[in-house]
Amino acid sequence: MKLSVVIVNYNVKYFLEQCLHAALKAAAKVDSEIIVVDNDSVDGSCQMLEEKFPGITIIANKVNVGFSKANNQAIRIAKGEYILLLNPDTVVEEDSFVKITGFMDKTPEAGGLGVKMIDGKGRFLPESKRGLPTPEVAFWKMFGFSKLFPHSKRFARYHLGYLDNDQIHEVEVLAGAFMLLRRETLDKVGLLDEDYFMYGEDIDLSYRITKGGYKNYYFPETTIIHYKGESTKKGSINYVKVFYNAMIIFAKKHFSKGNARRYAILINLAIYFRALLSLAGQFMKTTLLPLADAFFIYLGFAILLPNWEAYKYERGYYPPEYLHFAVPIYILIWICCIWLNGGYRKNIQFVRIFKGLLWGTLSILIFYSLVDESMRYSRALLLLGSGWAFIALPAYRYLLYKLRMTGLELELEKQKRVAVVAAIEESKRISELISQSDLNIDTVGFVSPDDSVHQQFYLGNIHQLSEIVRINKIDELIFSSGDIPSQEIIRIMLDLSNLNIDYKIAPPESLSIIGSNSISTAGDLYVVHINSIAKEKNKQNKRAFDFALAFSLLFLSPVIIWFAHTKTGFIRSIFEVFFGTRTWVGYCSGTQNHLPPIKKGILSPASLYSETIQEKKKDELNIVYAKDYRLMNDFEIVLKAWRNIGKL
Repeated sequence: MKLSVVIVNYNVKYFLEQCLHAALKAAAKVDSEIIVVDNDSVDGSCQMLEEKFPGITIIANKVNVGFSKANNQAIRIAKGEYILLLNPDTVVEEDSFVKITGFMDKTPEAGGLGVKMIDGKGRFLPESKRGLPTPEVAFWKMFGFSKLFPHSKRFARYHLGYLDNDQIHEVEVLAGAFMLLRRETLDKVGLLDEDYFMYGEDIDLSYRITKGGYKNYYFPETTIIHYKGESTKKGSINYVKVFYNAMIIFAKKHFSKGNARRYAILINLAIYFRALLSLAGQFMKTTLLPLADAFFIYLGFAILLPNWEAYKYERGYYPPEYLHFAVPIYILIWICCIWLNGGYRKNIQFVRIFKGLLWGTLSILIFYSLVDESMRYSRALLLLGSGWAFIALPAYRYLLYKLRMTGLELELEKQKRVAVVAAIEESKRISELISQSDLNIDTVGFVSPDDSVHQQFYLGNIHQLSEIVRINKIDELIFSSGDIPSQEIIRIMLDLSNLNIDYKIAPPESLSIIGSNSISTAGDLYVVHINSIAKEKNKQNKRAFDFALAFSLLFLSPVIIWFAHTKTGFIRSIFEVFFGTRTWVGYCSGTQNHLPPIKKGILSPASLYSETIQEKKKDELNIVYAKDYRLMNDFEIVLKAWRNIGKL
């Protein structure tokens, strides 16, 4: 066997599902196998694998044994000449496996290989190629010099920023997200070091490969998407501690004692430095808008005061104390009122700012009427200043939003404009998924995945995407992986990467749509949740409803039985529900494999329709019923179809 693909999964079911759809297409072109090791996930990953990917080898651990140990479990049973360690939050191209094994076959000195990686917006991920984190290299990286000088041979050695992203290069370190290894090399240098629970194991193995006389290569002739769907965000202090502690383990193993000690000191300094930066960043995020508000309000008073003096009185009419003491007190009251009304939340709502300013102005006027007359400087100037604040504060926020300042989002423009690139049937299915996700999304239209002649259904075809995005002001493209090859999706993402739009991929026959907006996020996910009816509270409410209705119908049966279509069945149904063998409303007859189990129903959501409905429609009704269960749904169904109770 040529290739064994090893994927370690931990609670990322939907990413894993999409990863496997792409990996299976690539594996079809190479003699290969896929092994998934699940580290005791609690999100239904193993059930999904058994139902949707029966041909894949699954190792289901009962505890989370960590990344290194889980990979080693699979490597020991793998049959391939090459072993590919692949993250579940990746999407490979259809010819990725052919290209990487072909390169390794032609390059016998290659012990390991990594590929070009892009994030969910099509941007190159610098960790695609890395240098060995020696103390000097780590210092430049940890203290930000590599960001200041991204192409320097001295300062940018951690991510080898001076090397061309589109050329094959020999590198020191491979990324664990996509790490192709020669079996012969692993037999010589050993498997992943299980001292590393998470992070650092790829650096350690890469270093041992080069020490064993082999070379590591960066191979950009195939590209993968890496969503960065790990549970630990790269910007968090927790990530910094876990990653840098892994670096300490590496230093103790491979550096001299003196260097390892200095390295540990350097890393601990970096952790504290990052923590300080994080706290400073949080403080700036919290105080930046209030400080900006204070500045603009004060600026308004500083401009209004001399002009009002010149118009109404004479220069110098108001004492200096007015600007030095009175105005800052007004500003403090306004800012407090804006904060109390939610005006400093991330999503900007102008109504919150206006409410805060209004309450602030009323508070100041009340305060103004209570203070000594010598401190009542000018009610007119106060009202002019508040009018200025009503205009200036929303105006500069809107300007910052238009300039795409990070962290500012207008609530009034929050609805995302989406276009779906898919064949007609998949377009309809994806559109329904979006509508059922309860997110504020406007599906602007659909794009043909090929050169099809324009139909009324489509905005245009895939070759017109750039124009479609520009003309229709699209914020996000959703691709159907069943209709468009991964290679084509990646090419489009790279071509449109300058348009600053988001991308997501909808795997076939899945209830998820997956994507990621940036390297520092854990990945965006639109999911149709179908477990609402399984909640204990909903089960109790449903049973209480069944019992109460059964009792009521039994009490009223001497009268209403004459209106039922099947009188014997009507009475029988009441007692079946009364004793808990059936429920008043259950699923329609159809596919229920992925739905939470409930008792067989006397009626179903299909009872709302007078005509016979298709099986596909029944399946959709079942999903909606299970996903968004409400007692009123049961009541509405019984109210409309009670005459059919007991009718077979």
